[in-house]
Amino acid sequence: MNKFTRISASLLFLCLLFATSAFAQVKHDTTSYIQTVDIKTGKIDTVLIAKGDYEAPNWHPDNYLVVNFRGKMYKLSLATKALTEINTGSLNRLMDDHGLSPDGKWMAITNTDVYKPAEKLVKFSFYILPVNGGEPKAISTGQPLSFWHGWSPDGKTLAYCGGEFSNLDVWTISVDGGTPKRLTDTPGLDDGPDYSPDGKYIYFHSYRTGHMQIWRMHPDGSQPEQMTTDENANWFPHPSPNNKWIAYIAYTVDQKQNHPFGKDVKLRLMDVKTKAIKDITPVFFGGAGTINTPSWSPDNKKVAFVSYSVN
Repeated sequence: MNKFTRISASLLFLCLLFATSAFAQVKHDTTSYIQTVDIKTGKIDTVLIAKGDYEAPNWHPDNYLVVNFRGKMYKLSLATKALTEINTGSLNRLMDDHGLSPDGKWMAITNTDVYKPAEKLVKFSFYILPVNGGEPKAISTGQPLSFWHGWSPDGKTLAYCGGEFSNLDVWTISVDGGTPKRLTDTPGLDDGPDYSPDGKYIYFHSYRTGHMQIWRMHPDGSQPEQMTTDENANWFPHPSPNNKWIAYIAYTVDQKQNHPFGKDVKLRLMDVKTKAIKDITPVFFGGAGTINTPSWSPDNKKVAFVSYSVN
């Protein structure tokens, strides 16, 4: 799902019409390659090749990946390669903004609650449910757009991209719901928040400079710091469990405030201490759905992602 900011409501709905991967952007001719990359050696292993648009792998400590596929959630066993649908109750229009709690017992999912583009009515909300399935509990933000992205290390707070149609920013809210807290308020999209494992920072991407780059800030929104300054369009920073690395996706051509499917991208790795950056994959065909949410292996050695081909 692409997220847009500071544009007219009519254009937003038109973009949403073509960008919603779960049901509006059904890519029948797409093949997904669910893969892992070793951050030290660069070795890429393909876990599964499947027809259709599988998206956003999360790596569970029990040796399986969680992915979404056309509105539903699935477990993908790394040992047997078996796919098993996860019961998400009444929700069946799920997106690629989902992920696991720090203890691995819960999962956050983002659903399209209302999708009536002809009437200019669209609402996205996020929920939590047991990782093995069940009826989701709504985390009500009171906002028309709420896309989950991060879970605080203590399990008490959820970070998300949300707000009104005119501006999307980074917010946090208690895992029990309640009143959300706005952390950013700048021109341009602020999105993709993910907590560092020590809880000292929230990493995110921002268009506030007129070019999409990686940033971080304290959990209260203070002291924002730009982390990348290169020519790539950089999205979705994810700290490693040991807090030594930041993995993120880079579009090789500027996409402004969009993160479309079907572009040349690569995964990059930043050393948190030195800020040195290196590529960990060659350029591949990907984008939206590749690495939207946290996908590190529990042992800090690998990152899961999805590449694609279209016939």
